[in-house]
This record gives sequence, structure tokens and C-alpha cells, in this order.
Amino acid sequence: MLTTFAVLNIFNTMMTIARTLNMQPQLLFALWAIVALLSNCRRETSQSPSNYVILEGSTMGTYYRVTYADSLGRDFGADIDRLLREINLEISTYIDSSTISRFNKSDAPLDLGISQDGSSAQNRHFWACYWKGLEVYQLSQGAFDPTVMPLVNYWGFGYTEKRPVTQVDSLKVDSLRQLVGMDKVIVDKGPVMTLRKTRPGVQLDFSALGQGYGVDAIAEFLEGYQIQHYLVDIGGEQRAKGRNPRGEVWRIGISLPIEGAAKEEIITSFPLENRSVNTSGNYRNYYQVEGVKYGHTINPVTGFPERNNMLSATIFADDCLTADAYATTCMVLGPEKGMAFIKNRPGVEAFFIIGTANGGMKTEYTPGLKKYFQ
Repeated sequence: MLTTFAVLNIFNTMMTIARTLNMQPQLLFALWAIVALLSNCRRETSQSPSNYVILEGSTMGTYYRVTYADSLGRDFGADIDRLLREINLEISTYIDSSTISRFNKSDAPLDLGISQDGSSAQNRHFWACYWKGLEVYQLSQGAFDPTVMPLVNYWGFGYTEKRPVTQVDSLKVDSLRQLVGMDKVIVDKGPVMTLRKTRPGVQLDFSALGQGYGVDAIAEFLEGYQIQHYLVDIGGEQRAKGRNPRGEVWRIGISLPIEGAAKEEIITSFPLENRSVNTSGNYRNYYQVEGVKYGHTINPVTGFPERNNMLSATIFADDCLTADAYATTCMVLGPEKGMAFIKNRPGVEAFFIIGTANGGMKTEYTPGLKKYFQ
């Protein structure tokens, strides 16, 4: 939008030109009308940077950053912190009293306070992650599995003591694999639904769902207050709507998947318009033992950290919960099977960074992203 000072400068300049050229008053005012019209159009189609609010904090072991336009300048920080605490109290394995921890630590059926008639709806965050996890488990034929928690703990990436496995016990891994599978968690439908295990020791892990769900929850909170321009970011998982403070489509960068690279080092960037995005990779959360690298992505079928040539998988979807789950799925499946999986998911796009035999990297992406490289 043109400032008052800028408009006056333009007007004075035009008057000087008019006098110099002996311009007719009618032509002068016609030109002035065009300037005024352009100024008004700019005012109506862009957001003023001063209307944007930025909120930052920590959650789920990482940061969150929420940027949104609000002509009233409302600060939703306390409400967002409260919402994130509620989510963590249901799905965080690092909180002993959370819903998921109570399920994991007890082999008795857990009453989750959800009634079939809708009169009671406790633990809605837990249920949302559970049902999405079950859906992706079925779609991926077990490549994505929220019951992988016992294996995640064994390999030192879970809520138990963080330590590298210096000597792999294959028999132990095989025994833990017997606890994995969403068929081992049953929903009993009565007046109030309960969740039970078919065998002791089964545990749930929503770490590949939680941040995406948190992003969606914040976005839906903002939309409840008629916020139409926002970018929600939790640990690099993002959902955008509308325009940024410059009046442009939000743009996100994809990190360079190299060990030790800073988060600011990106390999490429994409516009993110009314969409969500998640990137999963093993280049930050890993350890090495005797030259062997163990990443945090555990294959629920083999029981071992997955080792394929997928360096990172970036997924674009309408909601961040789906993008989160699909990104982990593709890391387990690898490039070829992962691409086939995404191509069968309508409205979802993927951008893979793949390691090559000579130590380099290449990219592959779904047809819907081709327009960004032409």
C-alpha cells in the first residue's frame, strides 16, 4: 500500500510534469485517478506486515512458531500453549500420567471416556492419532505401525534411557517383534469404548503423528477465530493458509539431508498454499557403533532401523497429520515403494532426496510438483 507521503510525492511530481508540458487539467486528473486506483487495489489485496503476530515457544521436544494476520492484533499465545499441553497429556510417552503412557504401562483395558452416542468425548487427541495410525497401518500393509514402541525403546530412540545398542541381540529383537502389529490393540465398543491389548507388553507410539496433529490443531484453532492468513510450524512440520506479510504465497525450504548440516541449509524451496508439509529423515537423529549407522526410523517388519538409500521424504497433503504419517511410511518403504505408495494417494505429493552409489544425491518427485521445476 502506498503511504500518504509517497502519494503526495507522486502528486507533486505529476503537477511539475504537467506544468512543464503544459498538460490539460483533464488529462492530469485522469492520470491521478489511475494512481489512486492502483493504490486502493494494493490496499485491498495485501495484508499489512504490522497486522501479523508471531508466537514462539517449545513443545514435543522441539520449537513451535505461529505467524498469523489479525487486524485486531490478538495474542493467542496462552490459548495455544494450553492446547499443546492438552495434546501432550494424551499422546506424549514422556509424561508418565498421559493417556498413552497409562495404556503402555498397564495390560488392563483402558477406559478412554469416549461414548458411542457422543455424550462424552474425552481423550479426543489420543483417538485422532490412534485412528489415523490405524488407517495408515492398513494402507501401508504394516510399514507404518504405531505399536513399534517396544522396538523404538530397544534401539535407544524411545522414552526409556537413551543409549546406543553396542551389541545387537537378534533373539531379543525377534521377541519384541511379536508385540508389534495394530491387530494386537482392540477397541471394545460398549456404552464407553475401551482399548485393550491381545497380549501383555504391547505399547503405542505416536511420535510419527503427534507433531503433525499439533500443527493441525493450532491451524483449526486459528480458523475458529476467522484467521485466514497463517503459517503454523512445529519442528519443521508446517501448515499454511493465505498469504505471508509480503502478500505472497508462503514458501518453505527443504533441508539439505547431510549429517551436521544446519537447519537453515536448504536444497530447494516450494510455495505452500493452503497445504501442509512434513519432511522425515535420519540425518539428525542417529548414532554410530563400529562404523554402522543406526537411524531412528525403525522398520516394524524387520525390527531393525531401516537402512535404504532414502535420505529424506517430504510429503505435501491437505492436513499435517497425514503428511507426518506418510513421510515416515516412505522412509520405511524406500524410494521405489514409497513413490508407488504416494502415487496411489489422491491429493498427496512427494519430494524424495535419494543417496546414490557414488556418495552423491538425486531427487525424485511426483508429477504434481513438476511445475515448480520448469
